[in-house]
Amino acid sequence: MNENLTALIPELSLVGAAVLGLLAGSWLPRRRQWLIAALAVVACTAGLVATAITMATGREQTVFSEQFAVDVATDAGRLIVLGAMLLVIAMSVETVRSHKRETEYWVLLLLTGAGTLALIGANDLLMLFAAYLLASIPAYALAAFAKDNFGTEAALKYYLMGALLGTTMLAGVALFYGAGHATLYRELRTTLPEAPYGLVAVALVAVLAGLLFKAGAVPAHFWVPDVTDGAPAPIAAYVTTLPKIGAMIASYRLLHQALADSDVNWPFLLAVLAGVTMTLGNLAAFFQTSVKRLLAYSTISQVGYLLMALAVATRTDLAQQSLLFYLAAYAVTNLGAFAVVTALPDARTLQDYRGLASRRPGLTAVLVVCLLGLVGTPPTGVFLGKLEIFSATIDGGYTWLAALAVANTVASLFYYLRWLTPLFTITDFAPLATHAAAGRLTTATAYTAGTLALGLGIVGGAALPFGNGDLLP
Repeated sequence: MNENLTALIPELSLVGAAVLGLLAGSWLPRRRQWLIAALAVVACTAGLVATAITMATGREQTVFSEQFAVDVATDAGRLIVLGAMLLVIAMSVETVRSHKRETEYWVLLLLTGAGTLALIGANDLLMLFAAYLLASIPAYALAAFAKDNFGTEAALKYYLMGALLGTTMLAGVALFYGAGHATLYRELRTTLPEAPYGLVAVALVAVLAGLLFKAGAVPAHFWVPDVTDGAPAPIAAYVTTLPKIGAMIASYRLLHQALADSDVNWPFLLAVLAGVTMTLGNLAAFFQTSVKRLLAYSTISQVGYLLMALAVATRTDLAQQSLLFYLAAYAVTNLGAFAVVTALPDARTLQDYRGLASRRPGLTAVLVVCLLGLVGTPPTGVFLGKLEIFSATIDGGYTWLAALAVANTVASLFYYLRWLTPLFTITDFAPLATHAAAGRLTTATAYTAGTLALGLGIVGGAALPFGNGDLLP
């Protein structure tokens, strides 16, 4: 048995920092609790360095009875999650500074981040479910961090849906074990083709229900707009970005490794879910006036594009690299948009952004880049990600789905322009008070994310090959 703990340095760094932060925060005075944020930054940086070393040495392995796989998808997912965590921490500092529960905020963020990393490398159904719980439970508490009416209601909806679909997922794990007499993906790949078709199909739908909940895809999307609108902006940025990374890579690994030879027609199921998710998300965003709810429905539509890569996971070699690159591009672009929302805490509606270009040209530029990036406008990273995913979908035999995605992309321009147009509106009655920025660090985070969103589009061709490589069995 390979019990190499150094293979899990990124995950152990976050868990260790969470435990140490909880203990230290109990003794630190309130004015010193920023040290826990610094500890979180150190943990994420250590994870990034360890991942970079792993990628440089090319050491791929499975550890602890093959429960966890360290391969190209795991390494790419770690880089995306840990980098996104740093952006979330940076945009959170000024929001929770000197808060009486500041330590708890950082600890919960570290724990749910560790759960997301565990989802990425899970190579066994039991490991997958344990990671689901670790990623979910701290996030429920974060959603209610403000302890106001909207946040509490949002957290309750988040928890109830998570508990329901988590139980459904656990039932699916039990059915998979009954059908394949194993929980390890490698073993399921050989036993599931001989199992009863109906049992495998029901088990797959049940497990996917939990993963689709984490991603915010239809039909498990109902919590997304309420949590995004009710939670503080940095937490909304987290729950609409990082859980998707863990859920998408975990789903891809499950489908590619355990169900590649199954008779269940899961590619068509994923293709239908992709089409419905992107269409519903776009239609629901059309006439939103709240910026956070608009971004919430935007994230739902983005999951639809990501699901396209899962639908062709075993049909084309382009699926994996397109999925990983799109996740990276989406993460920085979405976080950039939320960083602007965080930097302007009093601007809650589209009309509150009237005249922003004349008063905050830097934040306006970031918002323009990120919103047009979410549409898929060149030369942003999401444009290249969509191009890769559309190509993979066509190569995988789902041309109709690619055509639907193109139509949705064009349609999404409408509601993003509804936000962009007021930015450049010249009026004597522009809401000056709503344009007060929260702080320099949050603004710097927005600039950083916007730069990364552009940079990935410009140098993305060089980054794409890093997503190639076989998953470990």
